[in-house]
Amino acid sequence: MTATSSPDAAAETPRVTVERDGHTLLIGLNRADKRNAADVAMLEQLALAYGELDRDPELRVGVVFAHGDHFTGGLDLADVAPRIGPNGLAMVPEGGIHPWGMDGSRVRKPVVLAVQGTCLTLGIELALASDIVIAASDTVFAQLEVARAILPFGGATTRFAAAAGWGSAMRWMLTGDRFDAAEAHRMGLVQEVVEPGTQLARARELAARIAAQAPLAVQATLANARLAVREGHAAAEAQLPGELVRLVQTEDARIGMQAFLTRTEPEFVGR
Repeated sequence: MTATSSPDAAAETPRVTVERDGHTLLIGLNRADKRNAADVAMLEQLALAYGELDRDPELRVGVVFAHGDHFTGGLDLADVAPRIGPNGLAMVPEGGIHPWGMDGSRVRKPVVLAVQGTCLTLGIELALASDIVIAASDTVFAQLEVARAILPFGGATTRFAAAAGWGSAMRWMLTGDRFDAAEAHRMGLVQEVVEPGTQLARARELAARIAAQAPLAVQATLANARLAVREGHAAAEAQLPGELVRLVQTEDARIGMQAFLTRTEPEFVGR
């Protein structure tokens, strides 16, 4: 996760770092000198990291964080705006998965987000697309697209109100005003507020707890909950019996039962 020291370091330094820690994939926004403002290169590399998390059966959970003092200053509009075409912004290379899930695809593994400092626009939307969010108490949020004469296009228009309630979502999306971590927690955008500097450690701790559970069961739980949100409770309920039958036939189910009978900690294998 260290930057290259070659003469072309600026060109070679990845916009997104990727590091494995057991069953966890650590994904770091890595443009600290620009407050981690997202240019197209960062968006593409983030999508590729999500694709790696999704494909690799040894990976069970992702942790997304940011190098430096700020999570993100939002989009680098000077780089991104000229690339927005009639069908929006193309930002998912082959092998990638849309981190914001705006093309209908979603990473199948849980994602824990750790934010600090400034978290603007697409940062909030990445939080809304993630599963658990930890915020440093000094984090400042703003959904300020309306102040730039555009609208949120990373999921806020569909997810903010679902998470926070209509009035709270409109209060912040329609004004572009800034709000703090306490307000984000009150609205349900973040699940925990911690001391500055401890947000990544806490996110990794929760990711390790998730990774210790039966991965197929975790993914099935996540998928069914998302189905309920996207297609309604009836659609999710209709899938539950078949999913339960599938899971009880896995090797992990046998491991879990044996651990229960012997009062030992299970070591799941993902099969």
